This record gives sequence, C-alpha cells and structure tokens, in this order.
Amino acid sequence: MKHIALLLAGCALSATALAQTNGPSGTPSSADYGTGTTDSRNNGFGIKGGFTASNFRGDDKKNYGNEAIYNTFHAGVYAQFGFNDKFSLQPEVLYSRQGFKASNPANTSQTGTYTTRLDYVQVPVLLVYNFLDNVSLHVGPQVSLLTKVKEGSKERKIADENNTYGYSYSSLDYGLAAGVEARVGPARVGGRYTAGFADIIKDPANTAAQSIDNIKNGMFQVYIGLGIAN
Repeated sequence: MKHIALLLAGCALSATALAQTNGPSGTPSSADYGTGTTDSRNNGFGIKGGFTASNFRGDDKKNYGNEAIYNTFHAGVYAQFGFNDKFSLQPEVLYSRQGFKASNPANTSQTGTYTTRLDYVQVPVLLVYNFLDNVSLHVGPQVSLLTKVKEGSKERKIADENNTYGYSYSSLDYGLAAGVEARVGPARVGGRYTAGFADIIKDPANTAAQSIDNIKNGMFQVYIGLGIAN
C-alpha cells in the first residue's frame, strides 16, 4: 500500500504540473460553458488505455508464497456528462487484464509459482470533481464481469462443475475506484487505484482450497486518453 500511495502522489504532482503548463492556443477548460448551454469540456467521449499493476489482498493472502505484481494492461472507452464547471459523471467500459503471481500451498491442485490471469470487462461509473481548471479527482463504484481465467499456461473454466480444482472463480466483481487526472488539449493522463470487494475464488470444496479463497482484486492503473468529442 505504501508503493500505491507513492504512485498516486506522483501522479497527482505530475497532473498538477501538466495542467499548469500552457496548452495550445485556445484550448478550452473545464469551466468553458456557453451562456445558457451545457457546452463544456466536461461533456464528450473518447478512448483510453495504459499500464496495470495488479495483485491481490485479503485474509488468505498470507497462505500464498512468492507473491509478486502482475504487470499487464487495460483499454477501453469513456463518456463524460457535465453537471456544471466542477462536477461531471464519467462512465467507462474497459477490457482489463489483471490477476497475480504467487504459489499456492503444496496440498492444492496447483503447485509452484505461476501467474493467475483474470480477464474482466469493467464498468466504472465515476464522479469527477475539477479541483483545478484541468485537473480532476475521480471516485466511484465499479462492476466487473470475468470472461477468462488462465492459471500458468493452462486456460480453465470459471466454474469448476466437476470439482477438478476444488474451487471456482467468481464471475462478478464489484469495488471502488479512485484517482486523479490531468488534461492538456484533447489528451488526458491519469492514475487510479481500484479495490475489489468480492472474493476472487468461491465454492472451495476441500480444506486446501478453503485456505486460499479469501482473496480480492487490487490494482493500480496509469493511463492516457484521447477525447474525440471534447
């Protein structure tokens, strides 16, 4: 968590520095509303993507060995709907590859250190607050649908109907996302941390599986975006 806090602080400082530099001549700001209209840079849509540092957390994290960050990526689209010059709502649809690196206890079906890859379709809905002209805080809930699981080099089904592994994966995750973003011209750059609240693993069928099922997603994202209509 200390590393995450430092990364968020670095993104905030970078965002502030970017926003305070002079952009292209005539670059609109978040406060540019026409009289009697909602025409502002707080409205529009665009594309985004970037780097993800993914891991896991929870009471059973201590039962895994050789834990490490899984470095991967995410990409998708966003829309933004402005309420006024300070507040807006930003829903997104993202493809997010995440997961973790670790080794399970020796008495489970998977042994040794390997990467658990989890592919999600994420839908965050974020409240955006412009605390500076072109720098904003983002916070809001997120719902994610699990579409694919790979343990090491082997792809496996999300549900374990035949009790092959002794556990299944939760197809739905939900959580909270928070971060900071800066905008220069049509471009954006930002950082975000997302904490999942649902257990990644469910339906443990034996004692070994029960020792590793209380874990949840956690990830830090750094991204760039390009506004198409704002």
